[in-house]
Amino acid sequence: MPRLLDNSVNIGEVLHEWTIAEYENHQRNLFWYIFMLVTGLLLVGYALFSGNFLFALIIILFAIIMFLQSQQHAPRMPFRICELGVIINNRFYSYRELKDFYVVYNPPEIKTLFLETNSSLRPQLRIPLMDVDPNEVRFTLREFLPEDVEKEEEPISDMIARRWLIH
Repeated sequence: MPRLLDNSVNIGEVLHEWTIAEYENHQRNLFWYIFMLVTGLLLVGYALFSGNFLFALIIILFAIIMFLQSQQHAPRMPFRICELGVIINNRFYSYRELKDFYVVYNPPEIKTLFLETNSSLRPQLRIPLMDVDPNEVRFTLREFLPEDVEKEEEPISDMIARRWLIH
């Protein structure tokens, strides 16, 4: 479980640091909004027709959240790789809480560091690499965590979210 960062938490020396967005801001065109509106209405219609009111509520809430999120800019937060763990904003994850890592680097679309946690509630942390050299990050993290070299692609859920501009 990550700890809130305060003066009592020993993080060691900061080895890498950059700023990331909490989520990606997408430039969506009119076609995207029309397509999503029609899809949402069809799903809500199906849910009401089949008597699944909870599904209809989930679709409506999802649409509201997506609309509100598109109306604001993603907050920026610092990410740091330290000697004793990683820090995302004000949360400290020690290396004991992390299982392994892998980097998916296929610019310009995908430049991401994935950290696998030991927690089943939060199994993966997704960190955009921005303009940071992925080889330096990989070299540094290998000192503390094993690298999962078999994973060369982003998870399917991330790929779908990126292509549908939902992420």
